[in-house]
Amino acid sequence: MKILTANRLSDGEAVWYAEDGRWSETIAGSALADDKEAEARLEAIGKAAYENNEVVDVNLIDVELTDYEIVPNRLRERIRAAGPTNRTDLGKQAEPGFHQAR
Repeated sequence: MKILTANRLSDGEAVWYAEDGRWSETIAGSALADDKEAEARLEAIGKAAYENNEVVDVNLIDVELTDYEIVPNRLRERIRAAGPTNRTDLGKQAEPGFHQAR
């Protein structure tokens, strides 16, 4: 399973393409691709957003669903989604109501 991630061009914030068709600052609610056709659709969305100067560093990343939460397979992507591993009081993980990916 894959999701689309990037960095917003205006401020560098890590963002994920959401099911509702917008770029979200949280990984929850990301549009999931579970086949090659869905991956191609997300890649086209990412390419268009890049060409419109909305985002940079556009990538499809591998994820798993664990207890109904989207969990990136790579540590780098888990850090982008949550914040620094040595300071849980910083980043998105420090925000009220954030459920850190395991």
